[in-house]
Amino acid sequence: MNTAEAMSSRYANDYRGVWVFAEQRGGRLLEVGLEILSEARKLADRLQTEVSALLLGEDVSTQAGELIAHGADRVFLADHPSLKHFNPDSYSTIVVDLVNEYRPAILLLGATSVGRDLAPTVAARLDTGLCADCIAFDLDEQNRLLQIAPVFGGKELAHMLCPVRRPQMATVRPSVFVKREKEVRQGEVVLVDLSEGLVQSRIIVRGVFLEEPPDRPLGQCETVVGGGAGIGNEEGWRLIRELAKVLGAGIGGTRPPMDEGYLREDQMIGQSGVTIRPRLYLCVGISGDIQHTVGFEHAGTVVAINRDPKAPIFKVADYGIVGDYREVIPLLLDELQSAR
Repeated sequence: MNTAEAMSSRYANDYRGVWVFAEQRGGRLLEVGLEILSEARKLADRLQTEVSALLLGEDVSTQAGELIAHGADRVFLADHPSLKHFNPDSYSTIVVDLVNEYRPAILLLGATSVGRDLAPTVAARLDTGLCADCIAFDLDEQNRLLQIAPVFGGKELAHMLCPVRRPQMATVRPSVFVKREKEVRQGEVVLVDLSEGLVQSRIIVRGVFLEEPPDRPLGQCETVVGGGAGIGNEEGWRLIRELAKVLGAGIGGTRPPMDEGYLREDQMIGQSGVTIRPRLYLCVGISGDIQHTVGFEHAGTVVAINRDPKAPIFKVADYGIVGDYREVIPLLLDELQSAR
């Protein structure tokens, strides 16, 4: 056994458990934390260990039971007025202190604005590795966490390991995992002893100003209309927007229209964009490359419109319409408006 293998074996014995940072906003749990709990539960069952959730905030104690019902065996609860709003100083100090005391093998966080701030700070202070924007996990033959994330602009999937250091840390994209159904479960709530040093910070939050998003996040839309490079121009995107309005749908698409300015970055669906799971996804002018299709593999029903009968999108679509979208969409609009 070489030195690295020996160190890895020692860490494997000293560190146990799968931890999830359960992010909250305004006292309400974010869906991404519950989604990660589902995957954490699967990993922990394979490792024959426990799942713990980290819950930091103000007046959030009632959410501990929600986390247990969704798969946590234990909830570390840090409830304090100074934790009402995310603060990288105090939040990272509390997480690092808990990790040093309890030694989890795995720590997972959501790839949100908070998670992308907190995770690298914690990883640096713990001197461990961090894999960002993961979309899947597995375990290798030594039960080390195999972290799978898109690279090279979403063109490839990298399989990464943190071979020696612990905990093995990763951020996870929202909507890539399916939230578990709530169950009646028993769990432990551990109240974190918040000494003055843990909640002190160099940052003072003077106020929070919420900016309303221009539309609903795609991950929350039950119907999504997606456009690809085949749309081509502003007139085509006018049709896409009109169809989405009639359907009450969100608008997304592939990288080419985003690069051309027809979509925002948070509307790009795929390996290097967002993941969606709507009840209905209507693909218009999308060829169907794997970089895009992995972003909607959990969609309920997929309908594709493309004038190329050999387009790869038809292999993953439930229903396909071979034709020019400029002719098909007006017919769809007429039918939809007549039905109403």
